[in-house]
Amino acid sequence: MARSERGTPLRLVGEPTPGGVGSAASATGTVPLSVVPVMMGGVPLPELSGEVRELIGREDELDELATAIGVRGSAAQRAVLLSGDAGVGKTRILTELRDVAFDSGWQVVAGHCLDFGDSALPYLPFSEVMGRLATSDPALLDDLAAKRPVLRALQPGRRTMQGSEQDTSAAVGRGDLFDAVHALFDAVASSTPLLLVIEDVHWADTSTRDLIRFLFSRPFENQVAIVASYRSDDLHRRHPLRTAAAEWSRMPGVARMQLEPLGPGAVRSLVKQLHPAPLRESAMAGIVARAEGNAFFVEELVGAASMDGHQVPDDLAELLLVRLDRLGPTAQQTVRAASVSGRRVSHGLLAEVAGVNAAELEASLREAVELNILVPNSSDFYRFRHALLAEAVYGDLLPGERVRMHAAYVEALASGRANGTAAELARHARAAYDLATAVDASIRAGDEAMSVGGPDEAADHFQTALELLADPAARTEVVVDLGYLGHRVSDALIASGRPGRAIQVVREVLEGLAVDWPPEQRGRLLVAMATAVMVDETKLDPLEFTEEALRLVPDEPSRLRATVLAAHARAHAFNDNIDQAREYGAEALTLAESQDLPRLATDVITTLAGLGAKGSEDVRSGLEEAVRRAQETGAANAEMRSLYLLGRWHQDRAAFAPAVEMFERAYELALRVGQPWAPFAFDSRLLHAQIATITADYDDAMRLADVSGQAPPAVPETLLAALVVTVKAVRGDKSALDVLPQLRGHWRKDGLIPITVGPAAIELYAQDGNVEGIIEEHDAVVEAVTALWREFFHARVRLGAVALGALGCCAAVLPAADRERIAVEAARIVEGSRRTLTLQAEEATHWGPEGVAWAARLSAEYLRLRWLLGIDPPGEQELIDAWTRALEAFEAYGHRYEIARTQTRLAAVLQAAGDQAQARVYADQARAEAKRIGAEPLLEELRTLGAGSRTRATAGSSEALTAREHEILGLVAQGRSNGEIGKQLFIATKTVSVHVSNILAKLGASTRTEAAAIAQRRGLL
Repeated sequence: MARSERGTPLRLVGEPTPGGVGSAASATGTVPLSVVPVMMGGVPLPELSGEVRELIGREDELDELATAIGVRGSAAQRAVLLSGDAGVGKTRILTELRDVAFDSGWQVVAGHCLDFGDSALPYLPFSEVMGRLATSDPALLDDLAAKRPVLRALQPGRRTMQGSEQDTSAAVGRGDLFDAVHALFDAVASSTPLLLVIEDVHWADTSTRDLIRFLFSRPFENQVAIVASYRSDDLHRRHPLRTAAAEWSRMPGVARMQLEPLGPGAVRSLVKQLHPAPLRESAMAGIVARAEGNAFFVEELVGAASMDGHQVPDDLAELLLVRLDRLGPTAQQTVRAASVSGRRVSHGLLAEVAGVNAAELEASLREAVELNILVPNSSDFYRFRHALLAEAVYGDLLPGERVRMHAAYVEALASGRANGTAAELARHARAAYDLATAVDASIRAGDEAMSVGGPDEAADHFQTALELLADPAARTEVVVDLGYLGHRVSDALIASGRPGRAIQVVREVLEGLAVDWPPEQRGRLLVAMATAVMVDETKLDPLEFTEEALRLVPDEPSRLRATVLAAHARAHAFNDNIDQAREYGAEALTLAESQDLPRLATDVITTLAGLGAKGSEDVRSGLEEAVRRAQETGAANAEMRSLYLLGRWHQDRAAFAPAVEMFERAYELALRVGQPWAPFAFDSRLLHAQIATITADYDDAMRLADVSGQAPPAVPETLLAALVVTVKAVRGDKSALDVLPQLRGHWRKDGLIPITVGPAAIELYAQDGNVEGIIEEHDAVVEAVTALWREFFHARVRLGAVALGALGCCAAVLPAADRERIAVEAARIVEGSRRTLTLQAEEATHWGPEGVAWAARLSAEYLRLRWLLGIDPPGEQELIDAWTRALEAFEAYGHRYEIARTQTRLAAVLQAAGDQAQARVYADQARAEAKRIGAEPLLEELRTLGAGSRTRATAGSSEALTAREHEILGLVAQGRSNGEIGKQLFIATKTVSVHVSNILAKLGASTRTEAAAIAQRRGLL
């Protein structure tokens, strides 16, 4: 290793590193003992970008360690042996222990052992400690050295070549030296307790180990605690510390403590600390898996991730490969052969490919196990101690060596002399450039992966096969049904939540087919294309592909013909061609049943059920029947699709409880079959989370949106992140603003992303008073969704209502000169939303409770904004009626947060009209809901509304101004008229006039200008 594990060791800032693997000292064989270090009080914690890092995942171990040696509570042990793998965080926890000790009034000194190989310097860590004590307490050291001259032999200056020339005294007796060191620490601890830390004892020389043993065995009169750390993964069977540590741990008052790898949650926290910017969950999961809880590995991998690196970072690879250099030539050959297999390899397979005889193999494996490179398990397998070590060893192979080894694996697996999977065979065959074997094994591996619910892996295997067949010459060499392969890869990609990728892959295969390619294979590819188009965000028409497929596939009873008809019926349903969908669906159903295709028949039944026969209830009953049929036939995909459509049917009618039940069933089924990101599976999870935001079950929404430990595709991950932003916006959490740029990069991939993120972003901009941000966000959403769907999309009504409401919240801070411009922008926004309403009505599209509620809210928000701006303002009754209708509509819809917000704004309107009693009823109801869900911005709006009911003392006045009068005084000082003040505070103009008269009387002012001047002098503004 080229650096100490996890940051700086226990030393002074700017001081040369006294220990640490591969440091300059160990590389040159010298150590800067002439530099006299000081006590550790000024040593900083490891830093990142100048900021102190928080200890992560080691709080319990730190408490256990501090308690064991008496830094916290009464001492249970005199000493602790702290062990752990290199990079796991030993130095980090010792740094924290130092700070805890200092806070408890202890002194702390530390010494480090160095890797000098065969040129070890005896007692090196104790010389380092002597140097620190010579600086911190020279009088004490001089006094004790006078009594025990033997101590001078350990002083740093005496151990250089120049120092040794100055002192040619007789050799020091070990017994006297050990007693003197013991007395030194006892003397240092006479005033305050002392903590002695000795790091990297696995590199300690024999003399140092003997002195440590002496200190462990002999009690101190004063409070002295010792912590000695070492790398457990360096203790091979013949390592001298192995026996010593076992002996020490049996001594009274000496305990052993193993520092285990960090847990996944702690690793995630560490990654976020090292990489504050948002990181894709797939990248996060990759770091967690590869680092295996090692803090140093986490740091290196995070650095590589920030540079878009996917291999083991070069520096880390070099450090890991140091272990390989300790092996003999035969053992190195065996380990290299094992790395070609990956993280683990069976004994039988390794015996076939290592190129050594049985005796040599056994000896090599024993050597690798003793040096903690390989770890055996009970099932006749060996695995690398660290996955990154396997990657580093494999990456170090020469190109020709790598190909030859992979070829050996192919021969062993294909011949049957060793057991393995099709996936293993495919990987080795591809690396060995064995085309025929690689294609065949990849297809078999893909089929196996799909059969056990692994669509991601299946898609990778199928795509590998297609990649190998990309060259037309390869297609003549290897006979493959490209129609089948293309259909399988499309199914796998769709099941893994990547329909866009499925379209790209199938299109590439279609474009690469020769003119004389079998029409049946082309027809199957066209069906795959149409299926992917119907579940992706694209403007492609699936009918374009199913119609061509119908022309290519013979018009005679066959399974392929049934499949094409089923896809064609669904494509017509996708385009709302109800009659044609029923016609082709009936034909497909008949043919599927005659060809004994029960699952295809179930899928067709789902398509027909979604069309309905006479009315909406027929749709529901038809889908329920489709669910039953799918369960009977084991058609999981059809069942998921039916459950999802049934959930949508309930959701459209604001029946949230049954909708959630359907979505939960669909997603649970998806998890059972291993397809959580498939279109109807993920959509069920997403809509369940959306319903949780509607019913204000925000904790449940956050749970459903959490993708920790999962590996979602980009679009699903972004959609769930958008829901998190929605919840944070309701709660006034401004940290959501930091995520917006990352989410905006995915807007053009799915229209749901901008229509989910946009309104939440508008709310956040409103909380900051960012008027331009509100308008720009609205326009950006319209532009993005228009490019994907159409200009007048359903969600534009909600988007417009939210934007107008946000502008209304900012109206109070708008300069008079900007009001006319904002009124023009608002008119443009409302026109686009109303045009949407008109077009949807013309197309006879069903508008459920949600659409009705937002349409009513759009009108109410526009009236409110005009009233606040004072531009073409509505009458008070018109305003009250509009907000009353909006409240009734949202109550029918059941959106709890929007009910509370509508109540708040209706209360403001009623208060302005003088109906204080009814205003208070609505305000109290809204306040109770806002408190329950933690909606701080809404509570702030309510506080503004209720300011008139509170009073506070006004400095320098003979009579206290009420809070409302104080608020009005501020607006008077700004030059606002009574009418403007009334609209801003939602009170009647006449009420404002009364308040102004009271203010003038209390301040003894005759005019508004004089009142403002008095308020300024008295510090009231």
